[in-house]
Amino acid sequence: MKSFFSVPVTLVACALLIGAAPLRAQSKSECLACHADAGLQDASGHSVSVDEHKFGASIHGSLECVNCHAAIKGYPHPDKVTPVKCDTCHTDEAQGLAGSVHSNAAEHPCTSCHGDAHQIYPKTDPKSAVYPLNIPRTCSACHADNGMAKKHGLAPVYPSYIDSIHGFALSKEGLLVAANCQSCHGSHHILSRKDPASPTNKVNVPATCGKCHAGITENYLGGVHGKAIASGNMKAPVCSDCHTAHAIEQPTADAFRMRSTPICGSCHTDKFSTYRDTFHSQLGSLGGYVETARCWDCHGAHDVLPASDPRSPIASGNLVTTCSRCHAGANASFVKYQPHANARNRTLNPALYFIRLFMNLLLASVLTFFVIHTVLWLIRSRVDQIRRKAVEGGKNA
Repeated sequence: MKSFFSVPVTLVACALLIGAAPLRAQSKSECLACHADAGLQDASGHSVSVDEHKFGASIHGSLECVNCHAAIKGYPHPDKVTPVKCDTCHTDEAQGLAGSVHSNAAEHPCTSCHGDAHQIYPKTDPKSAVYPLNIPRTCSACHADNGMAKKHGLAPVYPSYIDSIHGFALSKEGLLVAANCQSCHGSHHILSRKDPASPTNKVNVPATCGKCHAGITENYLGGVHGKAIASGNMKAPVCSDCHTAHAIEQPTADAFRMRSTPICGSCHTDKFSTYRDTFHSQLGSLGGYVETARCWDCHGAHDVLPASDPRSPIASGNLVTTCSRCHAGANASFVKYQPHANARNRTLNPALYFIRLFMNLLLASVLTFFVIHTVLWLIRSRVDQIRRKAVEGGKNA
């Protein structure tokens, strides 16, 4: 039931209770005299109640209601109140949000991430929606495999992240230092990875990961891949090309080791094809031999250096040491083995090329001989069969 002013009867009763005069801004206690009612609703049926204790404990608990609801000048106020403008106080955050991918994400993007406007807690408070342990769950409201993701064409990255090494460390181990969404994407000024200024843009990924993995990043930047990216070669891999962006696994896990060679092979196709012909690859392809040599066992994982660099594990002076990690007793003769020998390249491997050619010709010759031999044998057998039938027919006659 409503009054003739289209104001709920409950609100009219509140006006009579507090004796509010029009055009006089109310104090917080006067506002809560009505809005502390848990069942209070506006003319549209939406709850406009405020939990006095939770609001008092929030980061805004010391403020008066009219500090945020500045459009309300007195009581009774209109049914439709002008939305609160957070940028009145939070100017820096608002400027960052204005140019971000979330600028038009919701009618009120602040509360979409920070929660109920009357129950916003500092980011250091475990009850806060943006506390490190809670950030993935907050972002999952849109970035999980749900209706919101499908509606806006968003990739459902939350399931991949929560099962990753970062997600496990955060959700299972409770490690506040583990990377969460904000660690890589930022908080308010979140940009598309296509934007050159984005921390997830390919050229910036090493620096972003380096905020936590400083030692590994230093090694990467000193290797051939890091130098290639620094010189502008965007075909070179960065962290996310090998480890993915969200579904990051423990690199020492068996599953990752089994997939590591094809990952390298996606760029180094020529080396991958020759590796697959070797004993290492054939042994690894059987499935149970996880410890067989993969690319990074010989070349290194992050500080990959050319063979011409004396620091490289595949430099001629270091090969014995490198191979000895798996093959005890390796010597100078042992390391003459060519792990990427190409039997199809006459210039690089002439001996292997001609051996392969001879074996192929021998195989083709043997097969051809026996095919001809089999055909002639069949013809001869058929002729003998016809002759025997002719002789037996003459005797019977």
